[in-house]
Amino acid sequence: MSKTIGVFSGSLRKNSFSGSIADYIKNHAPAGYDFKLIDISKLPLYNQDSDNEDVKEYTVFRDEVKALDAVLFITPEHNRSIPAALKNALDVGSRPYGENVWNGKPGAIISQSPGGIGGFGANHHLRQVLAFLNILTLAQPEAYIGSFHTLIDENGVINNNDTKDFLDSFLSAFLDWIEKNA
Repeated sequence: MSKTIGVFSGSLRKNSFSGSIADYIKNHAPAGYDFKLIDISKLPLYNQDSDNEDVKEYTVFRDEVKALDAVLFITPEHNRSIPAALKNALDVGSRPYGENVWNGKPGAIISQSPGGIGGFGANHHLRQVLAFLNILTLAQPEAYIGSFHTLIDENGVINNNDTKDFLDSFLSAFLDWIEKNA
C-alpha cells in the first residue's frame, strides 16, 4: 500500500531553496511513496479564539495532515529559528487542545541556507517543537545543507553530486524510519 508523506516548506518564496530540495526528494522517491507538497501559505495566523469557530482554512489543513502517513519539513533559517509561516502551520495543526493532528506521525527535517551552517538553528528549534507535538522525528542522519546556492543550477535544480548522494542516503534512512514507525 502506498504511503503519502506531506512535505512542508518553511519558505513561501517562489523558486525557493527548500522547494528545490522538495522537488529532488519527490522526483527520487521509490514506488510506493508519494511526497505531497502541503501549502501553508494561505493559513491565517493562529488565534486561540478561533478554536470554537469554523475556520475553513484550518479545517482543510487539519484534515489534509490527518490523512498523511508521515511528514517532512524542509526549511530555511530565519533569525536562527524557523520561519513564522511554518510555526503557524504547526500551531494550527496542534489545536484545539487534545486534537493534535501531528501526534505520532514519523517525521524528518532538512534545513538549508546560503550560509555555512546550513540552517542549524532552525533545524534544532524545529526539533523542539516537533518533540512537543509528538512527531517521531528521525535523529540520524541530520540534514543541514550549507552554501545551498552553490549546489544548484540557474533553474534551481540540484547539480552537485555529493548533495544528491547525501539526499538519496537521507531519503533511504527516512523511508526506513517511516516503515519502522508506521
